[in-house]
Amino acid sequence: MTAPTTKPLTLDRLLQSQGYGTRRWCQEMIAAGALEMDGETITDYRHKVRPEAHQYRVEGQPMTWRAQVYLALYKPAGYECSRKASHHPGIHTLLPEQMTWREVQPVGRLDHDTTGLLLLSDDGAFIHRQASPRHHVSKVYLATTQEAVTPALVALLLNGVKLHDEPAPLAARSCRQVGSHQVEMVLAEGKYHQVKRMLAAAGNHCTALIRTRIGGLTLDSLGLEPGGWCHLDAAQLALLTPG
Repeated sequence: MTAPTTKPLTLDRLLQSQGYGTRRWCQEMIAAGALEMDGETITDYRHKVRPEAHQYRVEGQPMTWRAQVYLALYKPAGYECSRKASHHPGIHTLLPEQMTWREVQPVGRLDHDTTGLLLLSDDGAFIHRQASPRHHVSKVYLATTQEAVTPALVALLLNGVKLHDEPAPLAARSCRQVGSHQVEMVLAEGKYHQVKRMLAAAGNHCTALIRTRIGGLTLDSLGLEPGGWCHLDAAQLALLTPG
């Protein structure tokens, strides 16, 4: 989402804020003629502008000014939600290097073998609001089970199961069978391995897991392939509300 700003920035700080590298590197880029503003090449990095008031191209490619970035990623299996991945590639390797410079962080985590919708941002308040269980942003998961799904299993998940190290039973906000070996669960929390642990506590085992929705934002609506990502616009961000 692009937010207006009233604070002018020098061009080197503008490029730095957009993830093009260190301030020194951005100064060198501008001095070398890499930046066009409103169709004109600008080589003075000390030139001040209101970032949202102009159109830019960097090294021939359009650049959209974004005060902060809000991303959706279709996380594939085999990736870790960590900047310092240990056993598998990190999800940041799926994004442009600019996002690393902007210190984009995932909103919560998905296990390395869990796929589906993952949000990322450099807006700390947004990350906290989305991740905090106090805000009760619902998340929908489709789990494939080892044993056949039964009405008794669905009832257990709805009524609550006791997990180790949890003071009280955890229950799905809603749960329904969608196939002989598949169940759709809606959760408001984001406990460690919660879906897998709940299924195990209910006497089954999760063999595959995908997150299909956060709030009102669905993975299908984004049209992403596994490993693909996109910026979220204002209308899409409005769907990420409690419920």
